[in-house]
Amino acid sequence: MSLHLYDTWTRSVREFTSLKPNEVGLYTCGPTVYDYQHIGNYRTFLFEDGLKRVLKLNGYRVNHVMNITDVGHLVSDADEGEDKMEKGSRRTGKTAWDIAALYTESFVADLKSLGIEFPTTLCKATDNIPEQIAFVQEIEKKGYTYRTSDGIYFDTAKQPTYGYLGRLDIAGLQAGARVDLGEKKNATDYALWKFSKPEDQRQMEWDSPWGRGFPGWHIECSAMAHKYLGAYFDIHCGGEDHITVHHPNEISQTEAAYGTRLANFWMHGYFILLNSAKMSKSSGEFLRVQLLLDKGYDPIAYRYLCLTAHYRSQLTFSWDALDAAQTALERLRHSAHSLGAPGVADQGFVARWMEKLNDDLNFPQALALTYELLKSELAADVKKATLLKFDEAFGLGLANWVPKVEDVPATVRSVADARWAARNNKDWAEADRLRGELTALGWAMKDGKDGYTLTKA
Repeated sequence: MSLHLYDTWTRSVREFTSLKPNEVGLYTCGPTVYDYQHIGNYRTFLFEDGLKRVLKLNGYRVNHVMNITDVGHLVSDADEGEDKMEKGSRRTGKTAWDIAALYTESFVADLKSLGIEFPTTLCKATDNIPEQIAFVQEIEKKGYTYRTSDGIYFDTAKQPTYGYLGRLDIAGLQAGARVDLGEKKNATDYALWKFSKPEDQRQMEWDSPWGRGFPGWHIECSAMAHKYLGAYFDIHCGGEDHITVHHPNEISQTEAAYGTRLANFWMHGYFILLNSAKMSKSSGEFLRVQLLLDKGYDPIAYRYLCLTAHYRSQLTFSWDALDAAQTALERLRHSAHSLGAPGVADQGFVARWMEKLNDDLNFPQALALTYELLKSELAADVKKATLLKFDEAFGLGLANWVPKVEDVPATVRSVADARWAARNNKDWAEADRLRGELTALGWAMKDGKDGYTLTKA
């Protein structure tokens, strides 16, 4: 089965064909580094990692670009309030530059903990200010901008197709606007460049043809996507919250400047819910990857949990669900390890697995096939090779996992050795008695083909 993906632009699953043979340009919206990222953010990054892995399994070379927003993202999508970086600086007592470095470093560490492959290019907004200014100038030349006292704005009324991605009711938004538009002409207009106010004492600002200031949030993605991938590339991803504002604005900018909708496919991962509500930093109860570690969880268990739900369905997080995912992951790891050395993968299972992945990234069904494989009558080495092939998409690190070596007391080891000898001599009664002795000592013994393992019960 050829690869089929859901495209938010068409609201349909359609066959994916790259614009260039065997090569995919992929842009994913990265973090705003004014704070730590929560596990809800990482569900989107895990979906995008799964997409990239499936593209590679289909033979594509993937040029993956991800941005770091370290300036210009205001606390309101309506271009109101202060810059999140400046707000974060005030909260922490560090400079905006220092918190950008701190939270970017934390983000990179979390990617590693979750087994997320690093992008080809990780680009910072502050490193690409000239490109953003040039992009705004291009839009200005095409006649889509106007100036207010606080910035340069995009005039969405001049673009009949504006908001198509989010199927926005523009007339309704205009009529129902409850906030004072100020100098904005339309409710959906947005800032391309904001002017610095002397009283704000901004830490991040630059000279521009329009005056000293800083870029709007939306322009950075359009400019950096254009710089690294061109005016029209294969796939643009983000969270479902980008469907109605950020991504329509990216599209409108590129349509105005270069006449394209920026990407051939637009894909969006859905939220993880906590207590039936979207997880967010503003709620005051967001969960970090570090908290999972502090509570004794392996972050890969969270990755496993995300595999159990389709990326276009919301997933409710609970500690019970994470417990179940960690248990399932440990069982899968032990099963994989016990199979020994890999042989040659079973192509029938691989074909069925690829069919599920190519059906709009149906990871839950692909994961279910794993357990059908383990219960099958295939030889152990074939199962192992097939399972490792599956893990090229799952990213659970099964190939390199080994059981934790327990510090076994000499008395326990002595009983275990005696039981192993009784088992090999087919003295089942003695073997059972010694297993009971091990249980009383608080240890469990698992037999393998070439030996045994001991774990604390």
